[in-house]
Amino acid sequence: MKCETAQQNIVLVTYGELPDQDMASLEEHLAQCEACNRELKALLAMHEALAYQPVVDPSPNLLAQSRMRLDEELDSLPPHGWLVRLRSGLYGWLGQIQGAPALATLLLGVGFLGGNFTYRYQIAHQAKLPPAVVIDNLTRGTIANISNIAQTPNSGIVQVTYNRVRPETVQGSLDDPQIRQLLLLGANAANNGVRTSSVELLASECRNGHQCLGEPDGSGIRNGLLVSLRYDKSPAVRLAALDGLQPYVAQDQRVRDAVLEALMTDSNATVRTRAIGLLQPVESDSSVRQVLRTVSTEDVNPYIRTVSMHELAGTADIQ
Repeated sequence: MKCETAQQNIVLVTYGELPDQDMASLEEHLAQCEACNRELKALLAMHEALAYQPVVDPSPNLLAQSRMRLDEELDSLPPHGWLVRLRSGLYGWLGQIQGAPALATLLLGVGFLGGNFTYRYQIAHQAKLPPAVVIDNLTRGTIANISNIAQTPNSGIVQVTYNRVRPETVQGSLDDPQIRQLLLLGANAANNGVRTSSVELLASECRNGHQCLGEPDGSGIRNGLLVSLRYDKSPAVRLAALDGLQPYVAQDQRVRDAVLEALMTDSNATVRTRAIGLLQPVESDSSVRQVLRTVSTEDVNPYIRTVSMHELAGTADIQ
């Protein structure tokens, strides 16, 4: 199983939707692929964190407004025509004379003929739906979803109601809260180039000291860079996140722990080397030196071992 297929199955596993026949091959792949293992653990951790968040109920005002709109729509429905009322009354009268077999048989035949005539009359006078329209102009936006499909009885006319997604553009300063929010959304986009550009711009804000905060609820630029450093698949994005976090390694323990984690577990040697460079201002920290000792003696990459050993030799050993 390839990593791309495994990552798709990992998403299904977290929602409990992966078929049993695919579970064995996924488990075999996870036993051999550390990157996919981290992906699964990250998704499970995110779902566990979301499970502690309270479910937001709709407000009473929204419920009241919805009920009022439903009542208004029901009241606006047109009343039944006289033919429908006549047919309903005829069927009710037939129910009352079930005890008279001969008359019931006669009226049954009359009712059948009358019902057939009524049905044909309604079909003949039913409003025709407009003919199908060929979509030949996609520049107005991508079709997002189909909201309704209706077919005219006894005809080939189908009416399809759909919604479009129209791209919009906003322009503003990097200090604009709306621009910052859009860049944070771009840091989680599917497009690799969009993620890289977003994280690079956010990192430049942090390097320049422009309100690079990390809020307790997980929002803020600094928290967004921490997420990109830990979970983004692109080394370029992770490097950009490291650059943005550099000013906060000494003052923010969360940032320091994330950089140490990148040094220990990141799959890219350039990212790990950059992480070692970020730790220079805090090499006197005992936890940092312990990680550097471990990497300098046990890491499989000889270059990483050499760089770590060089950093350790630059300062006095702290017992």
